Amino acid sequence: MIEAALWGALGASALLLGAIIAFLANVPKRIQGLILAFGAGTLFGAVAYELFEEAVDLSVGGVDVAIGFGLGALVFYLGSLAIDGLSPAEPEGMASKRDPRTGGLALLLGAVLDGVPESVVLGLSLLSGEGIGIAILAAVFISNVPEGLSATEDLSAAGTSRRNIVGVWLAVVIASALAAAIGYGVLGKMGPHVVVLLDSFAAGAILAMLSESMIPEAYEEGGRAVGLATTFGFAIAAALSFNT
Repeated sequence: MIEAALWGALGASALLLGAIIAFLANVPKRIQGLILAFGAGTLFGAVAYELFEEAVDLSVGGVDVAIGFGLGALVFYLGSLAIDGLSPAEPEGMASKRDPRTGGLALLLGAVLDGVPESVVLGLSLLSGEGIGIAILAAVFISNVPEGLSATEDLSAAGTSRRNIVGVWLAVVIASALAAAIGYGVLGKMGPHVVVLLDSFAAGAILAMLSESMIPEAYEEGGRAVGLATTFGFAIAAALSFNT
């Protein structure tokens, strides 16, 4: 369980890396969008080659895969609505763009909705005895860097102190570590049907998140070249999957 927790913390620690970059450098929005698109591509690859593939292999009739996908997307959607409900103002621009005045609570809820399912699956990937799922770990880490960077800039603009911003990300890292440990030590021992539901749940939540926030925001900031960046990210995830 300790190893699983460490891997979960490593994947989420990229949020802190993104925050540090935001503190030290003024990264152009176009570059942020392209990095975000690349991270989204790696997550698409992880869903396709790791989560969905394993869920289908372990499933008997496929119904549990469909149920898991639907539940993951539904939970993310409801959580997203809850985050918007915390905002004192209507979103400007993209509907998925959070009002920074919601502060750390909304940011924490959104990051946990993204990160916990991913971390649980990271823990589950250790059960095969072949080590951590490199493709999933890389996808989580790469996608978290621009998320941490962009959100940190928004919170700083809203007047949130650097100490509080770092505190929020540390809380997410701890939650992710615990989720990975639970995935490995508890949920993974409940049988293949639970693994199928967890894999497909995480995949559904990630796909909903990509569709609602990462891809639209990447395109708004990065322009037409995000298509190339997303494809390159997917290619990297595919290569990692076939070589692990």
